[in-house]
Amino acid sequence: MTFRFIHASDLHIGRKFANIPQAADGNIRGRLMEARHGAIAKLAQAARDHGAAHVLLAGDTFDTATPSAAVLRQALTAMGEAAEVTWWILPGNHDNLRDAEPLWEVIHRDAPANLRALMDAAPVEISTNASLLPCPVAFRAGASDPSAPLDKMQSPEGHLRIGLAHGGVTDFTDSGEAIAPDRDQRAGLDYLALGDWHGRMAVSDRVQYCGTPEQDRFKHGRRGVCLAVEVAGPGATPKVNEIETGSFLWSDAALALHPRQDAAAALETLLPAAGRRDHLLRVKAGGWAGLPDRAALARAAEACAPDFAHFELVTEGLGTQYEAADLDEIDRGGALRMAAEALVNEAQSDTLPQSERDVAADALARLHAYVQGAKA
Repeated sequence: MTFRFIHASDLHIGRKFANIPQAADGNIRGRLMEARHGAIAKLAQAARDHGAAHVLLAGDTFDTATPSAAVLRQALTAMGEAAEVTWWILPGNHDNLRDAEPLWEVIHRDAPANLRALMDAAPVEISTNASLLPCPVAFRAGASDPSAPLDKMQSPEGHLRIGLAHGGVTDFTDSGEAIAPDRDQRAGLDYLALGDWHGRMAVSDRVQYCGTPEQDRFKHGRRGVCLAVEVAGPGATPKVNEIETGSFLWSDAALALHPRQDAAAALETLLPAAGRRDHLLRVKAGGWAGLPDRAALARAAEACAPDFAHFELVTEGLGTQYEAADLDEIDRGGALRMAAEALVNEAQSDTLPQSERDVAADALARLHAYVQGAKA
C-alpha cells in the first residue's frame, strides 16, 4: 500500500528579519514574518492535494528557543485547524531540546490533538505500514552525526522505515559531526527526510532536503518548496514531487556595466516586469562606469526600489573611471575640485584597503550627483 506524506522543514516561525532594512513607507519585515506563519496553511493544502495524511517537519519549526506566546499559540492553532493532517514536529538546532525545554513543555501541554512532538529518538508507528524514526536535536551544536541513532532503531517486519533528522550532510570526510550521505543504506531506510539546509537538495533518491517553504536569504534564487513523497512499499524508490509554497522570491542579479553606458536603461532591462511587490532583489553591479554613469545608476535604483518588497544595489564590484571632464563638472577649481581630486586619489590608492577605496568612490559619485542636481 502506497504511503504518502509531506516533507517540510525550517519554517523558522517568528523570525524577525532584522537584517532587512524597514522601508519608511512599508512593512516588509511584518510581511515576511506573516508569510512564515502562512506556510502552515500551504503545507496543509499540499497534503490535501496529494492525498497525504501526514506532514513531517524536520526541525527548526520555530526560529528561536523562546518564541512569543502569540507566535507559538497561533502556530499551534493553525496546525490544529488542519484537523485531517497529523503534524510530526522534530526539534532542530534553533528549537533544540535543551535550550527550548520550556517551548516543548508548552507544546506537549497545549498542542492540538493532531500534532505530535518527537522528543525521543525512538520509532513511532504512524500508519499500519510505516514507522517514523526521529532524531531530535538535543543541543544547538553537536559533536556527532545527528542521524547516527537511526542505525539502531527497530521497526516491525514489512514496515516502511522513514527517517527524520536535522543537520548538514558530510562531504564524505570523517568529521563525525555531519550526517553520513549513505545513512539510508546504513539504517535500512526507505526515505530520510532532512532539515537544516534551506535550499532544495537531493542527496540521493532516498535522502532529501526539502529546504524551507518560505525563503529567507538571497542564496537559493527560487521560491521555497515542500516535497510530496510517495513510497509504494519497502525497498521501492520514493517518488518525490516539489510543491512551490513560497510567497516571496529572493534573488541576486548581476549587472555588468561599461563607461558611458546608459546605466539606468541597463538596470531597467535587468528588472522583472511583474511580481515586484513580492520580490526581494539584490543587484550586484560590476565592470566599469564613469562618474555620470554611477550617478545615473544610483538615481535609477532609487526610483525603482519602492516597487519591490526589498531592493538593494551593491556596487563594491563596480570600478570607476575618472576623467578630467567629469571632475570639471564638479568644479574647475577651488575647494570642491580639491575635494574631488583627493577622493580620486583615495579611490585609486594602492595602499588603502578596498573598503576605504569603495567609500571614497561612493563619496565622489555622490558629490558629482549633488553638484549636478544643484545646477539643474
